[in-house]
Amino acid sequence: MQNETLIVEDLMLLLMDDESGAIAGASTLYYTLGGAVLVELALDGHVTVDENDKGLNGLKVHAVSGDPLSDPVLQMAQEKVTADRVRGVQTLLIEIGTGLRETVLDRLVERGMLRRESKKTLGVFRSTSTMAADTGHKEALMEKVRAVLVYGEEPDARTAAVIGLLSASGTLPSLHRSIPWSGKVYKRAKELEQSSWGAEAVNTAVMRTVAAVSVGTAVAVTVTNQVS
Repeated sequence: MQNETLIVEDLMLLLMDDESGAIAGASTLYYTLGGAVLVELALDGHVTVDENDKGLNGLKVHAVSGDPLSDPVLQMAQEKVTADRVRGVQTLLIEIGTGLRETVLDRLVERGMLRRESKKTLGVFRSTSTMAADTGHKEALMEKVRAVLVYGEEPDARTAAVIGLLSASGTLPSLHRSIPWSGKVYKRAKELEQSSWGAEAVNTAVMRTVAAVSVGTAVAVTVTNQVS
């Protein structure tokens, strides 16, 4: 495995609560993780989009020919992009992101940044939780994000990508203990989100899911009221 973490790994670290292991935005996490991988492929020049080439599933993503990628997560995603037909970004978010959560967590455990802990409840039921181990890398990441959003520093490409994805997924407010939430922070993060087609696609997918859940909840409440 390469020494440098992937954007998707950095994002997972920021989304995870160090003590409880809870992951912010868990219900739509696959969109966010899929978007992070696509953004990395784009930054490294392995995929491209044409802003004028858009279908029902968003911008169409095209692979750039080249040698196989050394990282298995990136190579898996690249193979999906280079499948038998060109896919829209919304489709790829699902295809790449589905099942990626455990893969990314496993990699972070292997790197020593997370650890797994097993315990028994009532002396019978065994469960396994994942939580922080070595937080040095995460703290450095958080400082870079804070410098951009709070102190107005210009981000490098990877930090900009991470912030854009945090904004797109709606999870940035969950970092309020480290990055005080404000209109200034929201505005800067949204600017970085809108400068990335991958992050914008994540935001579209997340907002669509939230809207669908809201409609479903409203219908359920209406039916319940009518029955009662």
